[in-house]
Amino acid sequence: MPQEISLRDVPGLVGSVVGVSDWITVDQTMIDAFAGATMDHQFIHTDPVRAAAETPFGGTIAHGFLTVSLLSAMNFNCLPKIREQTLGINYGFDKLRFMSPVRTGKRIRGSFKLAAARFRGAGMLMNTYEVTVEIEGERKPALTADWITISQFDPKDRPDNI
Repeated sequence: MPQEISLRDVPGLVGSVVGVSDWITVDQTMIDAFAGATMDHQFIHTDPVRAAAETPFGGTIAHGFLTVSLLSAMNFNCLPKIREQTLGINYGFDKLRFMSPVRTGKRIRGSFKLAAARFRGAGMLMNTYEVTVEIEGERKPALTADWITISQFDPKDRPDNI
């Protein structure tokens, strides 16, 4: 379990890598389940024989959006928990780029650099992370993104002078 920090600690972490997740294996079962949930059954994801024969990938690849979806698990796995946080909210992305396909059976992990943290109103902290999802053994990452989250907290817990 990642360490626990205080709201007061967050501004001092800007510019630092604050977490690197454990590896996650992206197997065909995971890809097929995602295809079922999203109704995206394109053969490059779900038909290993055809994907091997008709694509340059040598087999099936994960949906790009599956890789994006795994960011939540990676976040939970490695980012420090903010002691005063009562709710975490996914605010969205300013930038998201798919750099390299994730081939079936590969392992991926996320690296989170805290690029910005600013208080909004009395009870919210907006965090921007520069995220890179690495593919084990490959030079190019699966994706890069600027991901914005909001940490909600009781206004009485807001640090003074911040």
